[in-house]
Amino acid sequence: MPTPVREITGIDPAALPDELLQSTEPVVVRGLVRHWPAVQAALASGAAVSQLLRRCWRDATVNAWIGAPEIEGRFFYDAQFSGFNFHAERLPLGSVLDALARHHADPRPPSLYVGSTTIDTCLPGFRDDNDLGFGKLQPLMSLWLGNRTRIAAHQDLPANLACVVAGRRRFTLFEPGEVGNLYIGPLDFTPAGQPVSLVDITAPDLDRFPRYADAARRARGAELAPGDAILIPSLWWHHVEATTPFNALVNYWWRDTPEHMDAPVAALLHTILCVRELPPEQRRAWQQLFEHYVFAADASTAAHIPEHARGVLKPLDAEASRRLRAQLLQKLNR
Repeated sequence: MPTPVREITGIDPAALPDELLQSTEPVVVRGLVRHWPAVQAALASGAAVSQLLRRCWRDATVNAWIGAPEIEGRFFYDAQFSGFNFHAERLPLGSVLDALARHHADPRPPSLYVGSTTIDTCLPGFRDDNDLGFGKLQPLMSLWLGNRTRIAAHQDLPANLACVVAGRRRFTLFEPGEVGNLYIGPLDFTPAGQPVSLVDITAPDLDRFPRYADAARRARGAELAPGDAILIPSLWWHHVEATTPFNALVNYWWRDTPEHMDAPVAALLHTILCVRELPPEQRRAWQQLFEHYVFAADASTAAHIPEHARGVLKPLDAEASRRLRAQLLQKLNR
């Protein structure tokens, strides 16, 4: 069994503390959003929370994933890795809620999932009575909705505060350094934009994925009920399982880096293009350069250069980032 995620209590929902928002380890906050009207409706019945969502909905369509009963909620690749075991449709939110209600009692329902739908676009007015206090942060608030589903372990760049509104969710988390033990799939062909683990952690095939046993021994776990929340730090791998016939979750995403910074995955892909196929000695030399100029960089890295001449070795502001991006685009378009 995974090691339980650390829990804290006594948090003021109107003023979330830095202890939570800046945590570099996962944290569970029991009952953080239990006071939300949406959670109270969910505790009454699935129909009640569905009605609340319908009242907030303003005819926007959502991206729904639909899979056959045979996938048992595990949205993943097809057997040939040429596509996926589900299809996506743009549907009115009301149609998704209708389908969830229609199949609520089915022993083997089709798998239904709506992920990462911006609240302000789809449910304007929802956060008037269902929100948290983030101070100066302005996180993106999103809705996740479905029946029994399993989302493969993946990582996100932003920090994530996930709040269960309806149903139950089981989270299994792994530190970023477990990447080699999680058998990550393709970087550029993914179900939802993020590379995912190929291991089905509910029934791991240790003959095919033997190193996963090491990751499993160090995994963290938490099961959340309506009103509970979990802080998932940036780049922690997380597998999410919804275990009841009707599940709704709201999450907040934010980055603690300047807006002018590009996504680091772009650097990873560019490094694969430029460095990976070099001879071993050259790769080691570039590894040392990356360590010096990026991973171990500090005030001493360019201290020997006159300040006005340090160029990209100076801290990057928005204008310097634009100039550097233009130089990179020129080189890429050679």
